[in-house]
Amino acid sequence: MALLEARGVGKRFGAVVALSDGRLRVEAGEIHALLGANGCGKSTLCKTVAGAVAPDAGTIAIDAEPRHFRGPRDAERAGIALFYQELSLIPQLSVEANLGLGHEPRTRLGFVDRRSSRARARELIALFEGVAGPDLTPEALIADLTPDLRQIVEILKVLAREPRLLILDEATAALDGRQAERLFEILRRRKGEGVSTLMISHRLDEVFAVADRITVMRGGATVAELATAETDRNTVVRHMVGETKLRPAAGRRPPAAQAQAGLVVAQVSNPRLRDVSLRVAPGEIVGLGGLQGQGQSAFLQGLFGVLPFSSGAVTLAGEAFMPARPADAIRRGLAYVSGDRGRDAALSGRSIFENLIAAVLVREKRALVRRSVLVPRAAQHADSLRTKYASLSAAIGTLSGGNQQKVFIARWLATGPRVVLLDDPTKGIDLAAKADLLAIMRQLADAGASILIYSSEDAELLEWCDRVAVFNAGRIVAELAENTLDPFHLTRASYGEVA
Repeated sequence: MALLEARGVGKRFGAVVALSDGRLRVEAGEIHALLGANGCGKSTLCKTVAGAVAPDAGTIAIDAEPRHFRGPRDAERAGIALFYQELSLIPQLSVEANLGLGHEPRTRLGFVDRRSSRARARELIALFEGVAGPDLTPEALIADLTPDLRQIVEILKVLAREPRLLILDEATAALDGRQAERLFEILRRRKGEGVSTLMISHRLDEVFAVADRITVMRGGATVAELATAETDRNTVVRHMVGETKLRPAAGRRPPAAQAQAGLVVAQVSNPRLRDVSLRVAPGEIVGLGGLQGQGQSAFLQGLFGVLPFSSGAVTLAGEAFMPARPADAIRRGLAYVSGDRGRDAALSGRSIFENLIAAVLVREKRALVRRSVLVPRAAQHADSLRTKYASLSAAIGTLSGGNQQKVFIARWLATGPRVVLLDDPTKGIDLAAKADLLAIMRQLADAGASILIYSSEDAELLEWCDRVAVFNAGRIVAELAENTLDPFHLTRASYGEVA
């Protein structure tokens, strides 16, 4: 009899269908992997099982008994505990306080039993003894801990509930190899005690090392259920991506064009990168692929001087180039478009016109703003992306999110850039604007610009780019072109297999 069985689970968020047919069966005392590309519905399915999201359709049964959880506490009482991908710790509290939050041991008079609480915290921390370091103590504040130690505390917080079903959503993302292996030892030990684990992981080596069975999701639905010992990585990846089609070669840059001197990056590193090398020829569009947070943005920010490189060398058209700040990069002809417009792009409270010309003023070192010259120029580039605005004098905050992003893209088009760095630029813009951006990218490339683009949507990279450099753990692990530029090879490299 299965400990957990979910059938036909559906969930919509407005017009977005997150789950259409989520199916999952987890046996008692097994480690089960739930796999799929970003946005396939894995996390939503886990949250419905854990009572954090109410399903719109389908059934969830525990020990063959249908259950309707009203919230996470309901699921906890049924023996289910979920590790959230977004950490749920309170930074201002100690490790001990976070581990016992809402479940503190009490004295006979109803007060928190500090002695028992401290002893329980030490007992849990001891599970990672030898791989966590001396800073992980019951008294330590969460705010003072490194990301890996915070992740360990989050794991311990879930283990403290002593669940029958432990759900781990990317629990090893911030852990080093020794810490991840210790977690797997704990899971195997719990498995021997009859505890089940449902794990989401983007690391196929982990899955094949520890999981008994695998469920694969694609497009909001379960598409395969596999015994790990009876399958292989290529089979799993093919289930994840479905039918793959090679992009037609028409429109790609020939190898001769790629050999020209343009942007050459050699062995660069910064806090999030290790020894990255890449060449981008004039007229070439190169994508940065891989799972989110693997160093793609850090690479673009390093080239733009936001997160300067600490080692390595960069040349632009044969001349040394190592920007220490964005102004240096702008004056050398680089443009940077961020998908996080609120943090990286918007001049809040200023007009649309001011937001459009900000980069031009730096690039051309203009001391005076001549509106008669700059207004037509700014309007031309804004209109090229079909930006909807009442007046260039209106505040940037009066625009929708998508139209704001178009303004920030137009800002850089006005500088006539030599190198364009696009950091997930299509967030919040519609399909028509995406098509316009692709056309403009090709126009810039045809004029001799070098284009580097990171997108969290694999389809954009496969459709738009001449080549794709795949990042994993701060390094480039594969370069895809021609016959390997397809969903299968991109997914396989992203998940740890060099294409």
